[in-house]
Amino acid sequence: MIISGIVKSSFVDYPGLISAVLFAPGCNYNCFYCHNRQLLSGPQEEISLDYIYKFLDSRRGLIDAVVITGGEPTLQKDLIPFLHKIKSLGFKLKLDTNGSKPNVVENILKENIVDYFAVDYKAPKSRYPSVAGCSITAEPVLKTINLLLESDTDFEARTTLFPGLSGEDIFQMAKEMPVLPRYVLNRYRKPENYLPGDLEKINSIPLSQSEISAIVKKIREYQPNICF
Repeated sequence: MIISGIVKSSFVDYPGLISAVLFAPGCNYNCFYCHNRQLLSGPQEEISLDYIYKFLDSRRGLIDAVVITGGEPTLQKDLIPFLHKIKSLGFKLKLDTNGSKPNVVENILKENIVDYFAVDYKAPKSRYPSVAGCSITAEPVLKTINLLLESDTDFEARTTLFPGLSGEDIFQMAKEMPVLPRYVLNRYRKPENYLPGDLEKINSIPLSQSEISAIVKKIREYQPNICF
């Protein structure tokens, strides 16, 4: 398992709990608005696992949970043993995923080691290739979401309201997904690192607060547990 970054204390990454956040490098998506682009390719810093385990051991009683994010953690071949090791230290576990590897999520569910999942649903099915990458489709993500629903595990799906994502898009996404226990709309923040060719999209104007509020009212029929 490779970990390339750590936030030692976070109040926002695990709902209701104080957590440490660990960043796994590498991703099979290429979203123009990604805030962790430095993790996507190239040589990565590798934090010693011994350091991570010793750090977490020293934080018992001070933090409640550990969040594994990325990049995309489900690409890591040693993810499940790593999760077991952290769980053995007594922490709640949250896994952030783009949902593209439902087989990995299914294996994690069988192990019963993750307490909370967050799955990114990027765009309507028709727009997934243009948003996440030319060979990417939404079907594996929807399969992951349905696996989590069937397992009765705590989870949320979330969508970043990036420039170019319209109210009609969000309405379509709300209908494409099953009714979720929690659906989070995240406001867009301009990333610090981005591809030069994406500059125009990065600087485009996203939906306003009033536009988002109007959309939320419209889609509550399909996603009553929406948050923004």
